[in-house]
Amino acid sequence: MMEKLWGDNYFDQAAKKWKNHDQSDDGKKLKRAFVQFMMEPVIRLCRATMNGEMEKVTKMIGTLEINLKADELKLTGKHLMKNVFQKWINAAEALLEMIILKLPSPIKAQKYRSAYLYEGPIDDPSG
Repeated sequence: MMEKLWGDNYFDQAAKKWKNHDQSDDGKKLKRAFVQFMMEPVIRLCRATMNGEMEKVTKMIGTLEINLKADELKLTGKHLMKNVFQKWINAAEALLEMIILKLPSPIKAQKYRSAYLYEGPIDDPSG
């Protein structure tokens, strides 16, 4: 799915097909897959929380399996949005996962970073 989210990929829901152009079978303009599957749900949830549309918010957080306590459900506007997004897209967990998956080990990194960190001669016995 991640490969489909980037680049010129579109999903025609009526035809249930992936396409590499923005025309559906019935001639309608399609949205990029990233917009359709990532951005629009985030924007809808953000707008619903900011506008106090609790029926929509409750339905969306139920689908996303986000559990809010009774006092959290009483929050409104920015405070509600912040609370929902902290539970849904936790920045700390995302950052930690990125560090684990993307950063090389110190042993691997040292091999190519030492040239940037040390400006002296490579064969210097004291360096």
